[in-house]
Amino acid sequence: MFEVAFIQEQGAGRLDIEARMVRDACLRRDIPVELFTRKRIARRQLPLDPRSYVFGDVDCAQGAMRQLGIPVPAPDYYPDILEPYLHRRIWSERLGNLRDRIMEGGEPIFAKPALRPKLFTGMVFSGPGDFYFANGASRSEPVWCSEIVRWRSEYRVYVMGGRILSIDHYDGDPSVTIDRAVVERAVVERAIADLAGSGKALAGYGIDFGVLATGQTALVEANEGYALGAYGIDGDLYAALTFARWRELLGTITA
Repeated sequence: MFEVAFIQEQGAGRLDIEARMVRDACLRRDIPVELFTRKRIARRQLPLDPRSYVFGDVDCAQGAMRQLGIPVPAPDYYPDILEPYLHRRIWSERLGNLRDRIMEGGEPIFAKPALRPKLFTGMVFSGPGDFYFANGASRSEPVWCSEIVRWRSEYRVYVMGGRILSIDHYDGDPSVTIDRAVVERAVVERAIADLAGSGKALAGYGIDFGVLATGQTALVEANEGYALGAYGIDGDLYAALTFARWRELLGTITA
């Protein structure tokens, strides 16, 4: 187990919901907790070592990885093995090419950053003005693009060691479920098994599924386990998932 847990605060000791869940779980496990601000991690002021656990937003977690010598993993929102579960066309290209297509009157396209998730929030680009929200990203910025589909409901599935810990609704009509219907649940379980069989499954991760207007259960995207939004999962389960992923990352230290 970890000797100390460094947990990001928002200032004056304020914690977001995920940080509170992790802090409380650490204290129940008798793991000493030290709070830190974004500024301290940026300045490398934390005494990190391979026995440390670090929890914070993506930027802070990646800052800790760089300090520890952990190669920062590239996002893998759409693992190749899960392509059959997408039920829509998804492709990668440069932001500039997408802008040119929209400027020429092309169909609206959903796009999100491929490598820098905090650059801008994934959104539908339908006109030139929408590119204002890309925060001045360069034309060469790689993005994931998707044809537009309508989601009736969306859920996050929390997975640790190939086992589903929780399925939580986060958008759309909560009466349109994936966790109670046998067929839809089987789709999710099969996708998780396929990912595990590919050897690319993380020790702890989130994977979002939704129900399309067509009634199909489809993969929305996969998400890293070290900085993952919590929508209703039990605090101890959530913390265990993040612990598992951080231990896995610590095992990749190169320096």
